[in-house]
Amino acid sequence: MNRAVPEKTEILLRYGDLAALPGFRVLRFDGGGAAEGFSSVSIDSRTVRPGALFAALAGSEADGHAFVAGAFLRGAAAALVDETKIARYDLENAARKSGAVLVALGDTLWGLQEAARVYLARFPRLLKIAVTGSSGKTTVKEIAAAMIGAEKNVFFNEGNLNSETGLPLSVFGVRSFHEAGVFEMGMNRRGEIAALARVLEPHIALITNIGPAHIGYIGSIAAIVEEKKAVFSRFTGTETALVPEDEPYREDLARGVRGNVVYYGPRSLEDLGDVFDRGLDGAEITWEGVSAPFSLPGK
Repeated sequence: MNRAVPEKTEILLRYGDLAALPGFRVLRFDGGGAAEGFSSVSIDSRTVRPGALFAALAGSEADGHAFVAGAFLRGAAAALVDETKIARYDLENAARKSGAVLVALGDTLWGLQEAARVYLARFPRLLKIAVTGSSGKTTVKEIAAAMIGAEKNVFFNEGNLNSETGLPLSVFGVRSFHEAGVFEMGMNRRGEIAALARVLEPHIALITNIGPAHIGYIGSIAAIVEEKKAVFSRFTGTETALVPEDEPYREDLARGVRGNVVYYGPRSLEDLGDVFDRGLDGAEITWEGVSAPFSLPGK
């Protein structure tokens, strides 16, 4: 899993790739002498590395555009900025002083996600797996990555970097040697899962469960169901949706999915044999005649 490879600087995306996207405008103040693209991505000016793209996002307490000049001083090669804020924050002057590049558009969050989508599309052989649900996402993602990692070189977003900013940032960690990717998707607002599905375009998507988490943001359980099933929204017919067999809303989750819907659970998995509960020591699982100890307690 995330097998170590020699550290080296490489261009992730070229500025020309971004300039070709609708709504993107590339303003160069590097005199033509800088690299043709960026080698890492950050939304925190304190973590910027030389050659990075700094995405200036507007938060509830601070606006990332106020930190663009500082990011350039720390070695950022470019900044993703809201074109309406260039003059307000004197960004052209900051870019000119540092010999940097401004990538301007109307919505920097959308721009970060779009750049991640274009980057990930460079790896058509990567098997992409999405995990979402009201609870258990991180656990399932970690388990799946460990299992797949025994056989394939697998990438996964670390910790709970599963948000509308966390997942796109994670995507830039994918490299050509990765064979599979397991990506956790979280949700705090309407439309967030659909936006992340557009970035990822998963081949397999799993929903852990439906619960009242974030109901204050979304409004109702029915609305949460619709938001969570948006993980299937980019399916074209060949993909697989994994839905828990005991989920009360399972039929709602499966309805209208363009792809293969598979219900999972003890009764739905024909190859799953006995499961012996070991209490705090976990369980003993039999799969296709092979007994496997599983140390995580709980059904």
